[in-house]
Amino acid sequence: MDAAPSTILVLDATHIVATLEKLRERVGERFPHSGLSKLCARLVETGRLTAARTGELARPYMGLRILGGLAVVIAIVLQIVLATHIDWSAVRKSADVLGMSEALDATVNLLILAFGGLWFMLTLEQRLKRRLILRALYELRSYAHIVDMHQLTKDPTVVLGGGGAATSSSPERHMTEFELSRYLDYCSEMLALIAKLAALYAARTQDETIIDAVNDLEELTSNLGRKIWQKIMIISQLDERRTK
Repeated sequence: MDAAPSTILVLDATHIVATLEKLRERVGERFPHSGLSKLCARLVETGRLTAARTGELARPYMGLRILGGLAVVIAIVLQIVLATHIDWSAVRKSADVLGMSEALDATVNLLILAFGGLWFMLTLEQRLKRRLILRALYELRSYAHIVDMHQLTKDPTVVLGGGGAATSSSPERHMTEFELSRYLDYCSEMLALIAKLAALYAARTQDETIIDAVNDLEELTSNLGRKIWQKIMIISQLDERRTK
């Protein structure tokens, strides 16, 4: 029986960026002056920033961790100092039940506030990273919708001669059957790579909020990619009928 692997496989950001750069070259060579080519070039830059950003987010914020540790130590010291300066025997002798309950209530409120402040400091790093990641995921979601807009008017039935006469408001369509198929394929690849960039943010975290956001983005790109592949299948099916 084979031994279990000693390391966990994770996505390599450099490979994703390299794939994006290769895709940019392919799109630029096939459609040099298209909006899709420009969009892919911008996605490459975003991919490079994502690779650098995920590397930075994987490292701990030592300043915040030191500050959080100091806050814990200071809170503990203050509680100890406060407890040692109280004459508990005198309090038990002189205070009535109502006074004791009021003092206990005030002490509990102070403890709640103290622990609330400690929790704020200890989770500050996580919340800052979560905010940065969610902002980056929003940008990737925008990329996915823009890719979908580029393929929105690419109608395979018109390219294959199956549509009616064009109107004055009809979009211009100059692609051949092969070019349209490649264009749609490039859009599908871009959506898949957008999902992989998003997955980089979830690779080294257990934050459920981030994981859910990445899963939602992956589902979005999958659904958009499914629509594109339906168009590609239409091109293939109509082409087969035409050649019979």
